[in-house]
Amino acid sequence: MKSLTAFDVLSLISGIFWTLTYLLIIERGFRDKTYGMPLLALCLNISWEFIFSFVLPHKSIQHIVDFVWLFLDTVILIQLLWFGSREFRDLRKPAFYIAFGLTLATSFFTIFFISSQIKDGGVNTAFGQNLLMSGLFITMLYQRKSLRGQSIWIAICKLLGTACVSLGFYLFPETSEIKESVLLPFLYISIFMYDLTYVGLIYITKNVNFHVETAQVGIYND
Repeated sequence: MKSLTAFDVLSLISGIFWTLTYLLIIERGFRDKTYGMPLLALCLNISWEFIFSFVLPHKSIQHIVDFVWLFLDTVILIQLLWFGSREFRDLRKPAFYIAFGLTLATSFFTIFFISSQIKDGGVNTAFGQNLLMSGLFITMLYQRKSLRGQSIWIAICKLLGTACVSLGFYLFPETSEIKESVLLPFLYISIFMYDLTYVGLIYITKNVNFHVETAQVGIYND
């Protein structure tokens, strides 16, 4: 039996944290009756997972992880289709579903064509869409002006999940079969900074809401 390398261990820890991220997003989404992953980020995520589950399948344990993540993202997708139109009140439902369909199709072919051309097993597209996702989470927090569909634990698990796999690729590029890259280290650092910012903003928003609710209770009691 092949022993686990340090890269494998970091990848496994990353997979656990990302799985927790998805589970927490699903739980929070049903509780708040919304979806917890930005629309574009979800379309990119589910496209990547479908492609590397069925179209360009991975040959390692990552293939099993791809299936698990695809299943969890499908649940989040159902939440988006179920609750999503409430978050886009300026759009009628048919327009919302058309916009979603176009976004999903564009995301799928973007991931497929890039991955087919550079043949890197989806590494560059994974980190690229991860950076975009990090920015979109901050945008979603700003637009909703509340923690609806979001939580500090979702933010922390996403940060740790990406940080672990980034560290693995950075420290053991030969094990991960990725050639020397200037782009990837830039993506590692950028994602970490955005994720750290998101954790901080979630913390601030949580405390601001707590103080506002406490003040309102005090007014009512008076």
